[in-house]
Amino acid sequence: MVAVPLGVAAFWGVFATPGDASRSGRTVVATPGAVRLLLELAVFFGGAAALHAAGRHTLAVVFAVVLAVYHLLAWDRVAWLLGN
Repeated sequence: MVAVPLGVAAFWGVFATPGDASRSGRTVVATPGAVRLLLELAVFFGGAAALHAAGRHTLAVVFAVVLAVYHLLAWDRVAWLLGN
């Protein structure tokens, strides 16, 4: 119950795209922007999938919709990640 969130948090903090202003621009493991975007999508939509698997179907759908809207509104960062 504790190991998975800690592992994801460590994974999240290690892999970053150099120069990403939303993450201070520093990184332990330089990761291409497209890979970082896929990592972010996997972590967040994985959270929505976990909510769904736990029987919290409405909350899972709300979370997934909020994530989709966020990524649409943050199109400039998404474009930056895809270009780096």
